[in-house]
Amino acid sequence: MAQEEPLLAPRPSSDRSSMRNAEEEDALLTGERTTRPDERRRGWAVWREIGLVAWALIATIAVVVLAVVYQHETTKSHSQSTSWGPGGKPSGKRNLIFMVSDGMGPTSLSMTRSFRQLTDGLPIDDILVLDQHHIGTSRTRSSSSLVTDSAAGATAFSCGHKSYNGAISVLPDHSPCGTVLEAAALAGYKTGLVVTTRITDATPACFASHANLRSYEDSIAEQEIGEHPLGRVVDLILGGGRCHFLPNSTDGSCRGDDRDLVAAATDNGFHYMQDRAGFDALNGGTEAKLPMLGLFAEKDIPYEIDRRSQSEVYPSLEEMTRTALTVLSKATEDSEQGFFIMIEGSRIDHAGHGNDPAAQVHEVLAYDKAFAAVLDFLDESSTPGVLVSTSDHETGGLSAAKQLHKSYPEYLWLPGVLANASHSSEYLDAQLKEYLSGPGKVDDEAKQQTYIRQTLLEKGLGITDATDAEVDALLHADSQAPPQYVFADLISRRAQLGWSTHGHSAVDVNIYASCSKDAWPLVGNHENTDVGSFLASYLDLDISSVTKRLQSSAYWSPDASAQDVSTEFSWMGDPVGAELRTDGLDRYHGDFRKRDLGECGCGGVH
Repeated sequence: MAQEEPLLAPRPSSDRSSMRNAEEEDALLTGERTTRPDERRRGWAVWREIGLVAWALIATIAVVVLAVVYQHETTKSHSQSTSWGPGGKPSGKRNLIFMVSDGMGPTSLSMTRSFRQLTDGLPIDDILVLDQHHIGTSRTRSSSSLVTDSAAGATAFSCGHKSYNGAISVLPDHSPCGTVLEAAALAGYKTGLVVTTRITDATPACFASHANLRSYEDSIAEQEIGEHPLGRVVDLILGGGRCHFLPNSTDGSCRGDDRDLVAAATDNGFHYMQDRAGFDALNGGTEAKLPMLGLFAEKDIPYEIDRRSQSEVYPSLEEMTRTALTVLSKATEDSEQGFFIMIEGSRIDHAGHGNDPAAQVHEVLAYDKAFAAVLDFLDESSTPGVLVSTSDHETGGLSAAKQLHKSYPEYLWLPGVLANASHSSEYLDAQLKEYLSGPGKVDDEAKQQTYIRQTLLEKGLGITDATDAEVDALLHADSQAPPQYVFADLISRRAQLGWSTHGHSAVDVNIYASCSKDAWPLVGNHENTDVGSFLASYLDLDISSVTKRLQSSAYWSPDASAQDVSTEFSWMGDPVGAELRTDGLDRYHGDFRKRDLGECGCGGVH
């Protein structure tokens, strides 16, 4: 075995090592490096290799950068040419119909689809018209909460911006934002609003008015008839809410002052109607003149389940929709511009607040018929157009199943229970109140129980097995469980449908369109503000210029404060105080701590 050499052992001498040592000594003595010719060549080779590597690296980076730029430009060009589908973005005269199914979530469709299949004897693959036009979903949060209200939701549609719950086309800093309807009106389009609730309710209000809180319905009514910084922006209004247009000295008024807005609207050119006869006189829209104001109910038009037995009093959503489309189409037939209209199935939301499944299925079916009516119009119209539909939020936290007992639940829900109902819980609640406290009230409790069982429960809801405790809950209701909620719970439990809240939920809602090609940017999952951006883009509207005009208007002062409300600022109502959150989410306060500003924020009565 060879002995290992010590690390510091002297190395054997050689001619090359002697020469190197001599050169190193000369370099140390003279301060100049000495390099032999072959070493100079080796040095050049090293630098040449370094240069080649650097050049290769630079070239590679350049190629990558050029590839990225090329890909970006190609993608940008592709996006510009195909973002609206194979046909490209529409140009020229066009119409835009925007529909809002207030409070309708995905389960509302599931429930209604199964209900319709049962009641009409349809096969399991039969679906709603809406189902055939589903293109995406929308995320609904507001600037102040993961659970939005209709005001913030509609502001996202009308302005394309997030705002706080309760805001009517107002941003979190309380400045007004221009709406798609206002921009359309200024661009020469005819405009319309059709709803089944009050025309001053949150969703229609967000398209034609501005208010710091949705509760300022008197002011909203004034703006809708033309007392607005931009003048009159709405040509056609159909719905309920007559009470906000009548002076408070008049029966049926809910105004806080004695202003007669019906007279003011007439003075501003509106053709006014307030009943079915006036609506029928329009002859389906062929005899109408713009501007037009139709207020067919003191407050909200009754639920469809109740309205169908009062059709001689109230027009349906489908009837109002067909008439409005005819009116606007005739008004624009010789115009270079088309029209914009917002149509809302408003009371789907109220049925959700009341947890009333029988009322809701009929509201969804009524909305589906109105949606089909719009499709018919688009098919027959010579003017290109698109229909876009979505919900501002889901209401009630509906589930198509309910666990009734602690034992393991059955896998079922029973649509036949809903088919037995002939009226809504709202209607039955009014009937009970009239019976118990009206002019002909009955004080005998035994007779009251019989009336509840036979007239309200059996005839109204088709319930024949009510317990004594359930009847007693209707006779001796408390504020936390009023009769309207009890009626709804009786039918929900028997149908085995569950509700998680009397308020809204944060679930994503569906987006529908007449044609995915024409609404291509909304395919997939989107923020609700994307819907608003699409509406403006489809009509080539500049909403930002309308916002600037509103914010620079003499009607609005950005310097106004809650302590010093100026005349200029008062047109949107008093600025809200610190108690109302306008931006940023709330935090956990404890299980049962109640945070209430005095109203539900839904516009309904509870």
